[in-house]
Amino acid sequence: MFSGASNLAEGVDRAFVFIFAVSIIFIVGITAFMIYTVIRFNRRKGIPAKQFSGSTILEIIWTGVPLIIVLIMFYVGWVGFAPMRKPPKDAMVVTAIGRMWEWEFDYGNGLRSKDLVLPVGKPVKIDLVSEDVNHSLFIPAFRVKEDVIPGYRNFLWFIPNYIGNYEILCTEYCGMLHSSMLSKAIIISEEEYAEWFKKLSEAGPRSDPKGFIILRETGCLACHSTDGSKLVGPTFKNLFGSTRNIITEGGEKSVTAGEEYIIKSIYDPDSEIVKGYPKAIMKSYSDILKEDDLGEIIEYLKTLSGLE
Repeated sequence: MFSGASNLAEGVDRAFVFIFAVSIIFIVGITAFMIYTVIRFNRRKGIPAKQFSGSTILEIIWTGVPLIIVLIMFYVGWVGFAPMRKPPKDAMVVTAIGRMWEWEFDYGNGLRSKDLVLPVGKPVKIDLVSEDVNHSLFIPAFRVKEDVIPGYRNFLWFIPNYIGNYEILCTEYCGMLHSSMLSKAIIISEEEYAEWFKKLSEAGPRSDPKGFIILRETGCLACHSTDGSKLVGPTFKNLFGSTRNIITEGGEKSVTAGEEYIIKSIYDPDSEIVKGYPKAIMKSYSDILKEDDLGEIIEYLKTLSGLE
């Protein structure tokens, strides 16, 4: 009756179907009893009202039966949950890194990919790490979901049963682009995985520009995109060297976004607000970013504007 894309799916589905069936039975039963009671005992002329006292037997039944049902629900749920915290010792290990607003998967030695690529039929343990705020990694088809909390090491594991592509979602609200924090679990044959991993190894560890790393680690990318999309603040794409219409205490004016403008925007963000964006959102980074950091950021922003 039960089958799923992972070894854990059957236990989860069994618990869901059991609890759902019990709920339906009680909803239908209680509703039918209420309708019967309203019709059978509605107020009528000529029929005197009667007073009923308590019933020990009835109270034992409506206390004992739900208790037994709840304990059975607990047992069925526990049977499905318990294996989720017992990964095999020979499971391959992949680290899932959550950040606003993307997933990245580390296979060791700096080898990373944006999608989770795995061989079919092999157990895998996913270590969960957050670089900023709370996230939650959810692969619906595999029936696995765990919170990804900064400073807390968590994990999930499973054995993929079938070849195919499966959605990876974030189910913990983590900011404006939470709904865009998507990825794929790509399950392939062992031979295809060996070939894929060989190519990943030959490409070597992926190295992000230092300026990008600084922006990411200080939370700047939560409000400023690098691809042109509009967030809380202006995008970094094509920023350097562009003309900006800004609002100051003296009114509106146009400036060129050069090094001086960028440094002032980082150290004194409320002095010049880009037109169309809110004030008093960004804090000063004067105590966080030093001169060398600013230099790396500026060099990175130049690359986003096609300047080397």
